[in-house]
Amino acid sequence: MNRIVFSLFLFLIPARLFCQDKDFKLSPLETLKAEIYNLQDDPDIVHGTWGICVLDIKKDSVIAEYNSGVGLVPASSLKVVTTVAALSTLGENYRYETKIQYDGTLDTINGVIYGNLYILGSGDPTLGSKFFQGEKDTLSLSLKWAMLLRAKGIRKIEGSVIADPGIFETESVPDNWTWGDMGNYFGAGPSGLNYRDNQFRVYYQSGNEGDTARITKTVPALPGIHMFSTVKAGGTKDYANFYGAPFDNLRYATGTIPPNKTDFEVDVSMPDPAYCCAYELDSVLRKNYVSILGKPYSLQGPGKSGITDRKHRITLLSEFSPKLSDIVYWTNKKSINLYAESMLKTMAYKKTGIGSLNNGTDAVTAFMVTNRIDIHGLHLNDGSGLSRSNAITPRQFVAMLRIAKRAPFFKAFYKSLPEHSPTVVAKGGYITRVRSYTGYATKKNGELLAFSLIANNYDCLPADMVKKLEKLLDLIGQLN
Repeated sequence: MNRIVFSLFLFLIPARLFCQDKDFKLSPLETLKAEIYNLQDDPDIVHGTWGICVLDIKKDSVIAEYNSGVGLVPASSLKVVTTVAALSTLGENYRYETKIQYDGTLDTINGVIYGNLYILGSGDPTLGSKFFQGEKDTLSLSLKWAMLLRAKGIRKIEGSVIADPGIFETESVPDNWTWGDMGNYFGAGPSGLNYRDNQFRVYYQSGNEGDTARITKTVPALPGIHMFSTVKAGGTKDYANFYGAPFDNLRYATGTIPPNKTDFEVDVSMPDPAYCCAYELDSVLRKNYVSILGKPYSLQGPGKSGITDRKHRITLLSEFSPKLSDIVYWTNKKSINLYAESMLKTMAYKKTGIGSLNNGTDAVTAFMVTNRIDIHGLHLNDGSGLSRSNAITPRQFVAMLRIAKRAPFFKAFYKSLPEHSPTVVAKGGYITRVRSYTGYATKKNGELLAFSLIANNYDCLPADMVKKLEKLLDLIGQLN
């Protein structure tokens, strides 16, 4: 037997294994290492790449690893890095502030704005978000604003209702996101003025198996949207796929939805959420007897320069977001790409004054360097993990988890991670040929282990890869 292989064998399987003790049993750590060793030769992954790292946080020592220094595509596990950096950079109590402003002059006696009404975005991803709407929230955000403006005596606007999303760059979608993702709800990129999760809902009526499904309505009813759909009735799940780019009012749909449905809902990315916000506020104001001379529009988009003078505006209202800790909770629990991307650009804006993707990934990288994390093998191309161009090592993941454990926001961050078992919480990730889990395991004495495991380009079905990785998760959860 090759000496190196034999040494590894002895490392994994202790010498006492060779004795004749019938009561011999591997310890939980030995069992985990043996399973890691076995997976290295698994035919389903041998042509791909995978890695694992398990860190004892208190001792600050790695207790099990394989390919822990190899950069791998993480999928949505990357949200762990983004949310830890955001909580550290912005603070868990940080709140976004969206402002309703006007320029020109305000005639307070007659309630006339001789100028424009602006919605100044702050990058808040929760404006009108379904994840922050409770049972008592019976008013839409636009109606709430309209009522507040009416209460201030506003009766007429001589200009337009204008969306100002200029806090972020115009390019909302990273250039390495795929065409197959961008038109769907999870492919909605961030705007400086996010609205309604940057999604709209398409309602279908499907007939018998094989029939073409008919679109009955969209909510909200956006002006200028054109739908071209070849979606048919078939199967038992939603396999409709939408295609479309930012600022493009054409949405093209293919695939299938279940047959014999009256109001089957499919969520789709919104072409221009900032414009939608302005359009809805304009519409509601008009319905509430506020006269508006001009048409609503956004300062970003085709034919718009995005340049405006904010210095001479006066703020009428402010809308504050929930605390960042609450936003992080939903980001990780529901794996909301929009929330993660918005936080990334918010960090960029706070650090540089420019809310761009590149400045955001630079800010996260700088955060890791400042905290003495080796960034070799790290390549960040977004904040959510939807890009296949991302790469991160399992060791870098556990280093970020170690930082979070020692931070004042740890309780909020830990709470945001989905529960895998009574002893394991982990953020999962999945895109085509990628599965990952990153999180914490609680030992019997209450101390924590940080772990990350990532598999790329496996040959088996995704469900089969999940079983293999979850077996490792279960073994990690049994460590003491």
